[in-house]
Amino acid sequence: MTRPTAADFHPEVLKLFDRYVHGAASRREFLDQAGRYAAVTGMTAAGLLAALSPDFVSARVVDPADTRIKTRMVETLAPQGSGSIQSYLAMPALPAGKRPTVLVVHENRGLNPHIEDIARRLAVAGYIAMAPDALTALGGYPADAPSPEEKARDLFTKLDQTKIRADFLAAFDMLKAMPEGNGKVGAVGFCYGGGMVGYIASQRPGLGAGVPFYGAQPDAEATARIKAPLLIQYAGDDDRINAGWPAFEAALKAAQVPYEAHIYPGVQHGFNNDTTPRYDEKAATLAWQRTMAFFDQHLKG
Repeated sequence: MTRPTAADFHPEVLKLFDRYVHGAASRREFLDQAGRYAAVTGMTAAGLLAALSPDFVSARVVDPADTRIKTRMVETLAPQGSGSIQSYLAMPALPAGKRPTVLVVHENRGLNPHIEDIARRLAVAGYIAMAPDALTALGGYPADAPSPEEKARDLFTKLDQTKIRADFLAAFDMLKAMPEGNGKVGAVGFCYGGGMVGYIASQRPGLGAGVPFYGAQPDAEATARIKAPLLIQYAGDDDRINAGWPAFEAALKAAQVPYEAHIYPGVQHGFNNDTTPRYDEKAATLAWQRTMAFFDQHLKG
């Protein structure tokens, strides 16, 4: 069966779904308002929500049992944060000297199967990848819930973000000190995670390279502390995030932060997430190629 794409949905439904995903609209509000477009699409409002929701299995790129890699859960102590944070660790199965490392930061749903798959993709490419779960203190990503993504979003609103930021810094420090690593750490994040990459870059001058995908931008004061080169990736049809780009770019230039930025025209927020219809294969493929080339340039050797 052909998977739906963003083109199969009315633009207002996509905007409404973005509000729902980011907590600006409840499930009931989505269903009530999406119902206006049900006749156009031939689906009920509930059907629209189901069609827009992630399909983790069919979109998987690297199987968890892939023999090229090995994976496990690890714990990082975070005394300045939540006490500890659990992370999914993926690395190449065969030893080949010390390897570059990458911190993978999820969206506002915690460590779901898609983010685990991103970590495995990096491991297949020769990196040690660690993906922390900000929901650790609340029991972790609720994989067994009837609607895990909805439950995860609800849990996310209950987090103490000051503690969570400290958790991610502790995870970064653990990854940088990992004996199997070469001491060079990159960070890639998506949406909430894109904002977290900017925060980590402003707090850890030892970051080797940062790749924020459609994330909220740090303010000028925080931007002035960034030392790492950045590869900034935005969706063209994402007014909410893109509104902050002009001020961020001005701050980057004022602080002489090395960066390159790409805005992919005609694609939606979340275009890199291949588990949902907002995924755009052409833009995502190019963005990921640029990401890997950027990490190869700054983290290997």
